[in-house]
Amino acid sequence: MRDGIAWSNDLLTLSSRFADRVAVTDGAATMDFATLSARAHALARRLQAAGVAPGAPVATLVPNGVDAPWVSAGVTISGACEVVVNAHSTDAEIGWFAELAGFRCVMAPAAQGARLAALGLEPWAIEEIAPEPPAARLPAVPAEAWGRILFTSGTTGRPKGIVHTHGGRWTAHLLQRAVLPFTPGRGDRVLLMTPFVHGASLISAAWLEQGAEVVLQDGVKAEAVLPVLEAGPSAIFAPPTVLAKILSLFPGRRFEGVRCIFTGTSTLSRELWRRAAEAFGPVVRITYGMSECFNPITVLEPPEVAEVMAAPDAGLGACLGWPAPGVEIDIRGEDGAALPPGEAGEIWLRGRHMNAGTITAAGFAARPPGAWHRTGDLGAIDARGRLRLSGRAADVMKTGGYRVHPGEIESVLDGAAGGRAICVLGIPSDYWGEVIVGVAEAPAPGWEAEVEGRVASLARHKRPRAWIALPELPRNAQGKVVRARVRDAVLAGLVLEDGPHPRLVARA
Repeated sequence: MRDGIAWSNDLLTLSSRFADRVAVTDGAATMDFATLSARAHALARRLQAAGVAPGAPVATLVPNGVDAPWVSAGVTISGACEVVVNAHSTDAEIGWFAELAGFRCVMAPAAQGARLAALGLEPWAIEEIAPEPPAARLPAVPAEAWGRILFTSGTTGRPKGIVHTHGGRWTAHLLQRAVLPFTPGRGDRVLLMTPFVHGASLISAAWLEQGAEVVLQDGVKAEAVLPVLEAGPSAIFAPPTVLAKILSLFPGRRFEGVRCIFTGTSTLSRELWRRAAEAFGPVVRITYGMSECFNPITVLEPPEVAEVMAAPDAGLGACLGWPAPGVEIDIRGEDGAALPPGEAGEIWLRGRHMNAGTITAAGFAARPPGAWHRTGDLGAIDARGRLRLSGRAADVMKTGGYRVHPGEIESVLDGAAGGRAICVLGIPSDYWGEVIVGVAEAPAPGWEAEVEGRVASLARHKRPRAWIALPELPRNAQGKVVRARVRDAVLAGLVLEDGPHPRLVARA
């Protein structure tokens, strides 16, 4: 097939080459490469037998563990479009995802079956997909067929679907392997604790495609993480929030053998880098990525990170490194014109692994070939050609590894607290990235119980962790609440006590 992606052929090659080598473990179970391939191919054949065509949407709702990689691989090699759904999503969120992406079939543990069926979906229990003996490879998949849909917050606050083709996904895998700081192999383990539906799946693929081992744990739990750290994994995938959790669990500990800590998703503070260097050595690596363009967009290797952290603040924002192969980056002004190095503006980018388009309530909007993506992030290019990130033009919050739009929460709160305005914002946190806070304007008595009841319909990571009342919310000349000024008003009288159970307390 011209321009076909031979996913099945690639997986069968890994299976024959590394058959009994451990592919993935979660602390309770392990799976070798042969079994991973056998179960993935069994699922793929069942999907094809059910009439699932290339590019047709099939959802996966699988928590972190040994099952997540083979289920994802099975949907992919079948040619279907994998619609990744977080295992912690609420019924309302799953219903919205199904409406946007148009899926009915959902690959999930049997325990999720009744819940999914009640939503009008067709659950497939992954426990019932038994490994099949090796068989002929499945056909290559058309590169232009839809291959994956991710969900992220849109400008209206409701999640939108980001569509990637099989060809774009395959290119992203190649780029991810190309920029690895070292080539993993037998004995190399990478520890991942963030949801597989996000960046963890890309790092997992890069590791597995080299015959190395993935340790896929569900969250940062001391009793599960410590034995892995003491055994010395070769690498850890830890966005700043995860890194902060690890360091808070094991204060003063030194762990040997880690060659690289992959981090990104939010900026890394100098203090957090210093603490990580004390625990693991100067091994932190920074990348920049987003749903519309798979990681990597930029790369800053560990020695370069150490150099940046040791240098005086350049005043241009956090250093994210140089563009990855095939990635172009522009800094543009409000008029869309490119700005010279050193001048701050909005970050625009394009690359071979960009998304094919976006799904919203209005339908699918394709990305024109070669079109630039306007990120909504603010930054500059420094004198050495590195990207600097100074902030976000949008108000999307990053908390615990998730992107959350305040508008999604505010829409649920509409009319609450006596009908006055409620502003949702993020307070910077080393532990969480940002702690979500709800600020009400002169609310009616008993408002806290009302708003807590409203947000119960949201996933836990989207619910505000604190509620604050102000007599008046700052507004601009047009009467619009100014989120940054609300944040300033909150922090003028309160300070965040950080950690797993954050709270705002009065300033001394």
